[in-house]
Amino acid sequence: MQRIIALLMLTCMYIVSQAQNKLIIVVKDTIENKILTGANIKVNETTKPTNSAGVAVFNNLPNGNNSIVVSYVGYQTITQTIALPFLNTDTLYLYTSIEEEEQEEVIVQSTRTSRTIKNTPTRVETIDGEELDEKNNMRPANVSMLLHESTGIQLQQTAATSANASIRMQGVDGKYTQLLKDGYPNFGNFASGLSILEIPPLDLKQVEIIKGPASTLYGGGAIAGVINFISKTPKETFDGNILLNQSVIGQTNIGGYFSQKKGNIGLSFLGLANFQKAYDVDKDHFSDLPNSDNYTIHPRLFLYPNSNTTIAVGNSYTKGSNIGGDMDIINNKASSSHTYFEKNSTERNTTTLEIDKKLKNDNALKLKQSITSFNRSIALPGYMFLGKNKNAFTDLSYITNSKQHTTISGLNIVNDDFKQKNTDTLNAATATIGAYFQDTWDATEQLKIESGIRVDHVKYSNNAYTKSQTFVLPRVSLLLKLSDKITSRISGGLGYKTPTIFNEITERIQYQTVNNFNNVVAEKSQGVTTDINYRTKLSVDFDFSINQLFFHTVINQPLILQSGLGGGYYFTNSTKPIVTNGIETNLKFIYKNDLKLFVGYTLTNARATYLSTNQLLPLMPKHKLNLTMMYEKEDNFKFGIEGYFSDKQYLYNAATTPSYWEFGFMAQKTIKKVSVYINFENFTDQRQSNYKTVANGPHTNPQFDDIWNHVEGFVINGGLKIKL
Repeated sequence: MQRIIALLMLTCMYIVSQAQNKLIIVVKDTIENKILTGANIKVNETTKPTNSAGVAVFNNLPNGNNSIVVSYVGYQTITQTIALPFLNTDTLYLYTSIEEEEQEEVIVQSTRTSRTIKNTPTRVETIDGEELDEKNNMRPANVSMLLHESTGIQLQQTAATSANASIRMQGVDGKYTQLLKDGYPNFGNFASGLSILEIPPLDLKQVEIIKGPASTLYGGGAIAGVINFISKTPKETFDGNILLNQSVIGQTNIGGYFSQKKGNIGLSFLGLANFQKAYDVDKDHFSDLPNSDNYTIHPRLFLYPNSNTTIAVGNSYTKGSNIGGDMDIINNKASSSHTYFEKNSTERNTTTLEIDKKLKNDNALKLKQSITSFNRSIALPGYMFLGKNKNAFTDLSYITNSKQHTTISGLNIVNDDFKQKNTDTLNAATATIGAYFQDTWDATEQLKIESGIRVDHVKYSNNAYTKSQTFVLPRVSLLLKLSDKITSRISGGLGYKTPTIFNEITERIQYQTVNNFNNVVAEKSQGVTTDINYRTKLSVDFDFSINQLFFHTVINQPLILQSGLGGGYYFTNSTKPIVTNGIETNLKFIYKNDLKLFVGYTLTNARATYLSTNQLLPLMPKHKLNLTMMYEKEDNFKFGIEGYFSDKQYLYNAATTPSYWEFGFMAQKTIKKVSVYINFENFTDQRQSNYKTVANGPHTNPQFDDIWNHVEGFVINGGLKIKL
């Protein structure tokens, strides 16, 4: 009998120890005390979402400690352990607050409203942090790789021997995209030559990209969009970085960036030297990469007279030269049968002044001024092109902030003057004075409206022709917060581009026999972009987002280059427009913030309707796909693999190219303040000469094919980054 009683007691004790509990969990917002529907709650190994009342019910929970993890898109993740059974109640109230993601915390500067991305009606893409660091490993000399591998942006090489390149967005010529450095538009017209190859990434804090018309704040040239390269500024703690890079194709990069703020003074300094040996990968005796040297020095002085005033003065100086063509010429072994070369020399000096004064009620007054001098020479056998471009830019703006409105009003003056040194054939000048007003209205928590208008009066002239035009440029953007997970932006506006002889086509022919424009007018545009963004958590550790963009732009009276009856080229306005439309899709998968997969797809249908046969714009793939996977342990190591697909392209002679894939791999290990990296770019050796030689004809007078693929092939580079 005693054994039976003992057995019953043990059984009861076991049952009690394994008692099952019911737990009701309610999830609410900390600030507004509102319920959160669809929050994921994981109790031990069981996951349930909260219902429309913000409630999730869990049954059969054991006594003792139970782990709880609550996650919700845009909110902080809660991790908690509770002991069951509860006393007096079986309901647990959990409160969480909004957590801005890294991207959402970025303050965008290109819209000048000092707003976060999530509260800005204008769609702004940012490249910062680890992505900047990764691309810096691949191409430390300039920002070309950074832009080449971004969805919806194409880096177009314009010359076979000199490696000159320009940027295309929405499928159109680079002249329709406004390039800025810290908000200064000093890379237009003649100064656009080699500009992408002369902007180093080492001192960049972030890159901001606005796709579609951005005329209100930036005026002419911002038809396809704006790319703003934003430099770091000094902080109280010292920031110092040294970069050493070497590649197997003969490129060497040595650079450093240093900055610090002490009291009322701050200093920053960027210095970079790039050296490239002539490289002939296909052994056709013509350089695929030119022999080049490039130097950049960029000091900036920051003064803080008081807590409300910042004065920044800077001077950026870049000097470069390259020579490509016949390898015998480059190696100083010229002969009667080896005479072809192309030599480029540039010198760019930009002085900037910025005064930022904070006033009462968060209002602000800002003055920006810059003066740029750009010299360039192009030398070929029997031909020399010498030119100097001067650009002066002044912008005065006043920003007001109220409970629901942020307004910007300003005046803007730009003078651009080009003079050809060895002749005055292509001399030209443009003077622009403009006024603008923009209002950002927080109509409701779910609706924000940004509307603006700009009026520009432009006078452009050359030795034989003068024309004045006035442009009224309205623009509007809407931000719709459809739910906690879904947002949408819609933007539309007008734009213009003043006549210029400097574009991708004239760059290809080194401006030989090009006549100055005469009796032409500015190109005008209408454009609209719309996107929808969805973010969610697929599980506690798995984040997912998708952004779908649609764009449409019409450029009326586009300037086209035509051949004259007596030889030479001249520009004329077409009566039919360039029409470009398409979509961009970006998907992001993040697992535990360590493993990240990015997928980008671009469909571009860019047509010149004035063409009688094939109207698709040359050298523009209709389909492009970007794939990137990165795994990173912060301050320890990271590695990634990339794949890029480019669809077939049409050449200027209407021939088509094959489609192709390219792949890359990079790895970096950080030990305290030293990072060692290696990069295998295009390791499948995708290059144009695998299909056909780029150079045709004799070494005394070769003709070069359009560049539609890589010319250098497989590249391995590696180096050291030292944080001081």
